[in-house]
Amino acid sequence: MTDLILIQRDGPIATIVLNRPDRLNAMSKPMWRQLGEVMHALSADTDSRCIVIRGAGGKAFSPGNDIGEFESVRSTPEQAKAYGEDLYLALNAIKNSPHPTVALIEGICVGGGLELAALCDLRICGESSRFGVPIKRLGLVMAYPEIEGLLALVGRAVTLEILLEGRVFGAAEAKEKGLVTRVVPDSDVEAEAMATARRIAEGAPLVARWHKKFVNRLAQTEPLSAAELDEGYDCYATEDFQIGYRSFLEKKPPVFKGR
Repeated sequence: MTDLILIQRDGPIATIVLNRPDRLNAMSKPMWRQLGEVMHALSADTDSRCIVIRGAGGKAFSPGNDIGEFESVRSTPEQAKAYGEDLYLALNAIKNSPHPTVALIEGICVGGGLELAALCDLRICGESSRFGVPIKRLGLVMAYPEIEGLLALVGRAVTLEILLEGRVFGAAEAKEKGLVTRVVPDSDVEAEAMATARRIAEGAPLVARWHKKFVNRLAQTEPLSAAELDEGYDCYATEDFQIGYRSFLEKKPPVFKGR
């Protein structure tokens, strides 16, 4: 694996770095492929309790797909479909990760970068961050699998506003639209995002995974089965539950084991 995607570890927190700062972390086909591979590996790692995704360099999360790459690998429907396969695998890996995910957004976050961030569970950005999907200027559509995450996050009206107008807008408007979880001063983005990740990682990891699973399931329209309803009580059989409530009674911080 090249250094286009980096993994940094801080105990149970894994940080994925989009590492192409000379291009403001514009995504290439190899980057999408590697991002999918890394996300699949981390999702299977039970020692991980939170995954942070960020861009390298401190100037941008990602401006989306590298336009300079289009002529060589994305100039025909056939090439675009092959490109899309790597892109969709990465997006699905983020969407389906059992671990909580946090997007640490510095600077620009547009196009494919916004698609990526929208699939994270929480998004922390700086006051000068910029958002949008200006692909109408390129004669491009956002395909079904790419729209899905944005639509689930902000709904039909805002999704169409973003796609049809193609504006690039600021952090305050992004917060108003529900695109981001929290806006902080630019100098505090990394500290706030990592503090968020630590708060998540300090909790019972099985509970975090269950909560993600339950929220995702409730977004579906099918009635819950008896087995699914019963799963809401499985936490009482875990060692972490014993640790949690005993620590509460003893007035000491719990140290969860993930089992």
